[in-house]
Amino acid sequence: MRKVLIAVPMGDPAGIGPEIVVKAVSKKEIQDIARVLVVGDGQILEKAKEICKLPLKLKRIEKAEDCGEEKDTLYYLQEGKIPMEEFSYGKVSAMCGAAAFSYIKKAIELANHKEVDAVATTPINKESLKAAGVPYIGHTEIFGALTGTDDPLTMFECNGMRVFFLTRHVSLRKMLDMITKERIKDYVKRCLEALKKLGVSEGTMAIAGLNPHCGEHGLFGDEEVREIIPAVEELQKEGYPVVGPIGADSVFHQAAQGRFNSVLSLYHDQGHIATKTLDFDRTIAITNGMPILRTSVDHGTAFDIAGTGVAGSISMEEAIRLAAKYADAFQK
Repeated sequence: MRKVLIAVPMGDPAGIGPEIVVKAVSKKEIQDIARVLVVGDGQILEKAKEICKLPLKLKRIEKAEDCGEEKDTLYYLQEGKIPMEEFSYGKVSAMCGAAAFSYIKKAIELANHKEVDAVATTPINKESLKAAGVPYIGHTEIFGALTGTDDPLTMFECNGMRVFFLTRHVSLRKMLDMITKERIKDYVKRCLEALKKLGVSEGTMAIAGLNPHCGEHGLFGDEEVREIIPAVEELQKEGYPVVGPIGADSVFHQAAQGRFNSVLSLYHDQGHIATKTLDFDRTIAITNGMPILRTSVDHGTAFDIAGTGVAGSISMEEAIRLAAKYADAFQK
């Protein structure tokens, strides 16, 4: 049986990315489900392997198609070369920001050309990107620009629970103005289409409530009565499998029990708190709505512990696992 091929850009060299990558690739569970091709710098990967004390063989290849399945072997594409005399862990630098950007660009190029089945990303540092003159603030913006996608959809998955976000990086005050019937309808349709692309066609999406007890018929806020309920009712009439609003203190628990195939969180922290409380390390971001599949760890570069070998790789392993889980359906 063919194993999917997952490209993993190494992340910021000065962060924990290289360490969690070598740890994840060394795990039998990962070797059993996918071929992993790391895009990065062999010097940094070798250093990470030594720091983590892993019996891992590094094998440089020139083309993605040469990525094999040899046990305890990390296959990588060399992209640029960090001058080691200028390198140090745990520091913001234009050098590392530029390097991290180049790894991402190469991984996206491979996915765009169908040379890999998916991309699982590692942490990058926004300050280092800015210092390097990179015109994007993070992964999602980079992927959107380099795949020609105007508005990628972010979905979290944690132990089978999937969460979409109607609004993300805006203040709570601004978020309230964005809770409109038409926005909800449009977003739900996009989310359901994204789920189909991942092979999830069964089940119902739930819409989280905004106010306490979903507003109690307007007693504690009228957004449910004025915008959310009309949106759900119109979607149902159009044949979309959606229910709600359901109180945010209940809907995520119900979704975790398997009652819904996904939840639409209305704002950033509503969904983040739910997934990360359920299992912080296994909360993985999946970027939908693009021509390529991308999963990602949902933690940062952890400069304070970079280079020590103590960083855990559970999140990296889960990002690779989910990329492998959805890759075949996504490619159809």
